Amino acid sequence: MKVSKPSLSFWQIFNMNVGFLGIQYSFGLQQTAINPIFSFLGAAPEQLPLLNLAGPVTGLIVQPIVGAISDKTWSSKWGRRKPFFLIGAILGSLCLFAFPYSPSLWFAVGLLWILDVGNNMAMEPYRAFVGDKLPEKQLSFGYQMQSLFVGAGIVLANASIFIFQDWFSGTEATVSGTIPEWLYYSFFIGAVLSVVTILWSISKTPEIPPSDEELEEINRAKGLSFIDRIKAPFVEITEAIKDMPKLMWSLSGVYLFQWYALFIYWQFIAPMFEESMNFDKSMALSQAAKMNTTYNISTIVFALALVPLALRFGGKKVYVLSLLLTGVAMLSIPYITDPLWVIAPMVLFGIGWAAMMGIPYSMVSKAVPQDRRGVYMGILNMMIVIPMGIQTLTFGPIVKYLLDSSAVKAILLGGVFFIISGLLALRIKEPEQ
Repeated sequence: MKVSKPSLSFWQIFNMNVGFLGIQYSFGLQQTAINPIFSFLGAAPEQLPLLNLAGPVTGLIVQPIVGAISDKTWSSKWGRRKPFFLIGAILGSLCLFAFPYSPSLWFAVGLLWILDVGNNMAMEPYRAFVGDKLPEKQLSFGYQMQSLFVGAGIVLANASIFIFQDWFSGTEATVSGTIPEWLYYSFFIGAVLSVVTILWSISKTPEIPPSDEELEEINRAKGLSFIDRIKAPFVEITEAIKDMPKLMWSLSGVYLFQWYALFIYWQFIAPMFEESMNFDKSMALSQAAKMNTTYNISTIVFALALVPLALRFGGKKVYVLSLLLTGVAMLSIPYITDPLWVIAPMVLFGIGWAAMMGIPYSMVSKAVPQDRRGVYMGILNMMIVIPMGIQTLTFGPIVKYLLDSSAVKAILLGGVFFIISGLLALRIKEPEQ
């Protein structure tokens, strides 16, 4: 049963989404700095996909389970979703502080697993939290505001990387097999932001108490035996998949190619500059950070601008066009050899990223029952991490044996996959406004 909810002001929606700044700063470091850190510690290019297995595995396990548990949680003091993303933010903060001190490759890989658990624990209850608070007519605006903070967090992460490199890299000697000290500061900032921004949103945004029917269901879940309570999230996930709207099944095909391509980009954009422009590892990392900063600034600029376009032309059309533009951007990058002009395609990439981080969540939030929003947001994340898992397991051999260990060819293949995802998105039937 849908509950009538009051409309929120611009600043209420703004404050509710501030926590995404810290979470996405952490993800920004994962996208740009983690793979170069693996390279600094001795990883070969064909090892990078498998070393990123933490993301898909923890996302596949943690997000739907935490989402399902949060659906059946309520405390008059702590709320429903807040405890989960606060604990996740604290765990992520500790890992970000420790990451630069990694003494070896496998220590860094282990920290990435723990960091991903924290980030995933925070992410899906937070997405459900936004849907819980907003009436249907404000969902598009709410999720595009979320997209704005996604871009802002990643901009700060990437900008900090090349700024600190410019300020401090000339003052230290480069030692093979170690992480440059100028990279430490970006992680320390992330450790602080991860907790501070979540606390801001928690303090500024009260949760809506569950309805009598929801509270009765929550109390019934609390009365189960210990074994049944352990089994309950898995049963809930299975039943939710059986009842899943057709929209989500269509979206799964789009996500297969979209997120496979995104993982290629994040893993191989820095190695591509080593290959195409003969940069050393530090310069390649700095250039990748500038690229990612540019596309996320574009995301910030266009995130809210997509809302009236989606309302006028439909979210599906905007989403399709955005995916195709991202494909064009990715296909063009390897052919631009000027370090300044190579960031130009990132404007198109940023428009695509803004759409990816907002429109699908808005469509799904409208299509699923309110009392199961947490588990369905978790299932939506499964559709993200399964392609990532496939990529981490398959792309190493593909790069080595089919693409001649070429990062340039890897980026080009990612562009083709984006075009395919855009064509598949034409099949989506979005819910009525």
